[in-house]
Amino acid sequence: MENENFEQRTDLSKLSAAVDKIKATLAQIIVGQQDVIELVIAGILADGHILIEGVPGVAKTLTAKLVAKAIEAKYSRIQFTPDLMPSDVLGTSVFNPKSTEFEFKRGPIFGNIILIDEINRAPAKTQSALFEVMEERQVTIDGQTYKMDEPFIVLATQNPVEQEGTYRLPEAQLDRFLFKIEIKYPSLEEEIAIVTQQHQQKTTEQLSHIDAVLAGADIVSLRKQVRELYVEPKILAFTAQIIHESRSNKSLFLGGSPRASLAIVNAAKAMAAIKGRDFVTPDDIISVAKPVLRHRIMLTPDKEMEGVTPDEVISQIIQKIEVPR
Repeated sequence: MENENFEQRTDLSKLSAAVDKIKATLAQIIVGQQDVIELVIAGILADGHILIEGVPGVAKTLTAKLVAKAIEAKYSRIQFTPDLMPSDVLGTSVFNPKSTEFEFKRGPIFGNIILIDEINRAPAKTQSALFEVMEERQVTIDGQTYKMDEPFIVLATQNPVEQEGTYRLPEAQLDRFLFKIEIKYPSLEEEIAIVTQQHQQKTTEQLSHIDAVLAGADIVSLRKQVRELYVEPKILAFTAQIIHESRSNKSLFLGGSPRASLAIVNAAKAMAAIKGRDFVTPDDIISVAKPVLRHRIMLTPDKEMEGVTPDEVISQIIQKIEVPR
């Protein structure tokens, strides 16, 4: 058993080296945001889609673009707008006069890393186009099913719903995102570093000197390692208890689903692997609970009026549960 553990840890060193390379690449441009970057990497390793939320100007899109740049894979960017149609995302059938047949012209969703900028700018009709492809990794058009190539990752950004001209994402779609990562304003020290870095930079082409450090095929291989990490039964029970408690919490109108339980376990495995461990600890579960749950639960109207946040409720739920040792 010890030899098996040792072998697995040796394998994880490759994963850790890959993670370090991505972090170093992003650190060339992004100041601070280490927790955000780590969560994005964990989401990719856990085979999940990621929603990044923050006010304009906090480098949401830049972070997503840098991650895509660091991975050598087919990259697409879709700017969501109120007049965007589902066919603009998925593709459409076009008549070919030579063959006298309709041919399917693939839309920008057909790629490995898809950046959807300002996802909450498009109405529900366009949002519904993402339901099948995000969950089942396939698109069905005119009765024909088209499978997506692996890896398939959606990195979406959005402004908070209070901003003018946005739509609230459907709950079913939010549930398809592994993480909702909130980017806050930088600290004073970080903002000084940002201004200084931009002042000293002689060119506006920030991304031109960023090279890919990982191939898409490597992501698929690393994900297999992450899935094989060991999780003790008591850790699984701890996760299930968090979700179960969310369903009976008086501050919540809607609790977590079984998909949320699976998401926490998968994300915790990725977080453990990033830290070089071949097993999951309760701290790994706790560290991913908020980004996994904050978009899946709904506060009761009175709690919303009081200004209570989903993160506060999640913290209260975890504090009530005995952490396994």
